[in-house]
Amino acid sequence: MATSAKLGHNVTGVQMSPQDTQSLLDAVEQIKPDVPGDSKGIMLERVKRAEEADRIGSVPVPGSAKGMLKSTFDMALGKSPELLVDKLGERLAFERSGVRLYDAMIAKAKALGPADSELIQVLQHIRDEEFEHMNMVAEAIETLGADPTAQTPCADVAGVKAMGVMQVLTDPRTNLAQGMGALLTIELEDNAAWELLIELAEAGGHPKIAKGFQKAKDQEDDHLIKIKTLVRRDLMVQIK
Repeated sequence: MATSAKLGHNVTGVQMSPQDTQSLLDAVEQIKPDVPGDSKGIMLERVKRAEEADRIGSVPVPGSAKGMLKSTFDMALGKSPELLVDKLGERLAFERSGVRLYDAMIAKAKALGPADSELIQVLQHIRDEEFEHMNMVAEAIETLGADPTAQTPCADVAGVKAMGVMQVLTDPRTNLAQGMGALLTIELEDNAAWELLIELAEAGGHPKIAKGFQKAKDQEDDHLIKIKTLVRRDLMVQIK
């Protein structure tokens, strides 16, 4: 990936104009804020808002008789089926976002390099497996009698988190290395989340679901290795 950083007319640092920098520091002492208070006020306001706010949505009641019976049975055993459904919803939202993120990265790779490059082939392979994972989670949710189209609280949060990475990938100014760095952030979380989800499924009394998820975990291990290798290889070539 020919995407090395370049020296240019960057004037954002204070070293570019020591005289002006000193003038700014002097102004800090001379010109006081017209609004009283300090950072403590912000913290107090955040605490207040957090205490007053409602939760981010809820896990819906099962819409089927099968789901209702399953939830009632799990609760009778002292388990929390709503927790597993919430985390499954999160994984579904994350994998769905993952497909879109890789679509965006593939488009950037095609714009900045050969259409048949090794990078695009790797990205397409990972993208297709993310799509498989999305369908796998949707089936697991249906197995529990829940609705995979419902947005659970953790699913809502997962969508918000992915927005930052999507902005990086769809920004025409970002290069391949910056895009790959953003994908590495996603893959690190994705890998850890599958491991936890398998543990939750087993603890919740769903060994078949946990066993099915092991395939996704193995594939995610491979995704992480591939993305880390590509990022490392590119940086090592540039630094030498």
